[in-house]
Amino acid sequence: MRLQSIVLILIVLLASTTTKQAKPINITDPYVIGVAKFAVDEYNHRIRIPEHKLRLEEVIKGESQDVIDGVNYNLTLSATDFFTSKSNKYEAVVLEVPVHHLRNLTSFKRINA
Repeated sequence: MRLQSIVLILIVLLASTTTKQAKPINITDPYVIGVAKFAVDEYNHRIRIPEHKLRLEEVIKGESQDVIDGVNYNLTLSATDFFTSKSNKYEAVVLEVPVHHLRNLTSFKRINA
């Protein structure tokens, strides 16, 4: 009986650490806006084509999900293309690992909305 209890406790603990649910975030929080600016700046750095540089307009919605040693930010944002002055919506995913002072843009794509 005791072994079964220990196994059950371990299963519950394991399940609670692996099924972290995404939670909504305050899109007006300056920290979240900083994460969104990082995403746009990193995209601009990677694209290396001056005609396709973007400027962040606003964060439309977002959520965060705790991961091992960090947080994944899933953001929907609007940005203006410098060349065409057109505004589009984008989805960006930024992994932040505060312990290592690390931010990494893991995904950035235009969405049709």
